[in-house]
Amino acid sequence: MQDLAGKVVFISGASTGIGAAAARAFGARGAHVVVHYNSSAAEAEAVAADIRKGGKGESKAITIGANVRDSKAVDKAIASAVEQLGRIDVLINNAGSLVKREALEKITDELFDEVVQINARSVVAFTRAVIPVMRKQGGGNIINVTSVAARHGGGPGALVYAASKGFVSTITRGMAKELLADKIRVNAVSPGVIMTPFQERFTTPDQLEAFRKTIPMGRIGDPDECSGAFLYLASDQLSGYVTGQIIEVNGGQYMP
Repeated sequence: MQDLAGKVVFISGASTGIGAAAARAFGARGAHVVVHYNSSAAEAEAVAADIRKGGKGESKAITIGANVRDSKAVDKAIASAVEQLGRIDVLINNAGSLVKREALEKITDELFDEVVQINARSVVAFTRAVIPVMRKQGGGNIINVTSVAARHGGGPGALVYAASKGFVSTITRGMAKELLADKIRVNAVSPGVIMTPFQERFTTPDQLEAFRKTIPMGRIGDPDECSGAFLYLASDQLSGYVTGQIIEVNGGQYMP
């Protein structure tokens, strides 16, 4: 993965969890990382500080705040990253949230819209904003983050979240076809049950244990265990002939 050194990697939702682990992994390999956040400014700065301190060589790390529900804010975030670091070689659409567990009959229009905006529309907004940047550079890589929930419909009260991640999986394949002419590869990483603030907020210990019993490896995953998939897909040396694919990282919970 020597080709990652010096690349600029923009990761949405990188202040905690899977995004933060990926940010540190790219920094450790010499990449310059944009740590995007919404409300967790202190956590984002801590991730950036870790990269500056422990990154390989002259790894740079900056933080940029933006509400992913606001497409204009997303445009400004991408423009700010380019202004500060000169380019964006890799975009990781990681921002997402379940928002709230709710039975189908109790889902309001407001909850539906928020879940879809955060998980689905943000992917379109960030990608739309970065295409001209990557086209001008002569190419790039986009990595979306979907979920095992897109495969099996999600856990209790997560129906809309699962459906929004199904959108991400489908649009990944369509984006891969559409952006080939611009030499932009598009793939996705699909985490299973990973122990992150997401799970701490939305999943009870009993639910986690029930999920664990469905995993052949017999344990909940760690955010760092997703990082290898991102590194692989971002490296043209390793995955230059890979596009439109979804890498499952779930301990064997789902085997397509």
